[in-house]
Amino acid sequence: PPPAAASPGSGALNPFDRRLKRKQKNWAALQAELAKCDYLREEVGGRIADRVFDITRTFPLALDVGSGRGYIAQHLTKETVEKLVQVDIAENALKNAVESEIPTVRVVADEEFLPFKENTFDLVVSSLRYPRPVCALQIHQVLKPDGVFIGAMFGGDTLYELRCSLQLAELEREGGFSPHVSPFTAVADLGHLLARAGFNTLTVDTDEIQVNYPGLFEVMEDLQGKYKVYSLWKHLCMGESNCSWNRKPLLHRDTMLAAAAIYQEMYGNSDGSVPATFQIYYMIGWKYHESQAKPAQRGSATVSFGDLAKIEGLLKRGKE
Repeated sequence: PPPAAASPGSGALNPFDRRLKRKQKNWAALQAELAKCDYLREEVGGRIADRVFDITRTFPLALDVGSGRGYIAQHLTKETVEKLVQVDIAENALKNAVESEIPTVRVVADEEFLPFKENTFDLVVSSLRYPRPVCALQIHQVLKPDGVFIGAMFGGDTLYELRCSLQLAELEREGGFSPHVSPFTAVADLGHLLARAGFNTLTVDTDEIQVNYPGLFEVMEDLQGKYKVYSLWKHLCMGESNCSWNRKPLLHRDTMLAAAAIYQEMYGNSDGSVPATFQIYYMIGWKYHESQAKPAQRGSATVSFGDLAKIEGLLKRGKE
């Protein structure tokens, strides 16, 4: 089991309540209509699998960190991954995992405390999990040299329409606002995080998925996994609550009605629906191996970037 959660006073170092996160994920995995909320995870899982297929090699042993119900595994093939280990903090999520054609072992463990030896896996994947430094270090540690990590997480502009509407409504009705979704990271910080964990040959790209809803309350209902609207706000990982230490347990009805009106006025579509934008960061990092290509030494270039400006003129003279 994971260690005891840090105290609220140490929130700067540990922004999440890990024990609450486990309870939330176990609760979410038991919801009868969970499949209706899984479309985003399945879409991102498919896009991660596409990035695995782009690497022209077979991975004998792979690890899915924070696997949930197997949103990545269902898109992979046994020709690419020969054996897969799925790890999640919530046992209920693993019990309800989608079957795949790949031989799979499921392990209940906290992704920040992976129970595996160093240099074990050829591939590590992770979808829509917040990559805290300790988690990145753990992933780097269990990867074999020349192993690759491919992951995805929500970007800083995710649900900007909802967050802006809430903040404006709370400022108007309550004289201040507090966070209602878990914190995000910036794309620049993501690269620094992976580099500090020891990864090299880094690739980070961003994408957006926009979903239209009838209104703010439908956005809330979807994010909450069909749970009661006036309960704790759910984390945007579909069915999981915001578990920041400084979370606010309740939103007043008047504030939510004001937020719905602001949402419609500022972002509403011509057909009356409202958009919800999910920004996704995709990251690829490799563990160092001496066989990997190395950058040339500084000053060894034989062509200057200044010469590139002359190419157009040379091409024109060649045509003449």
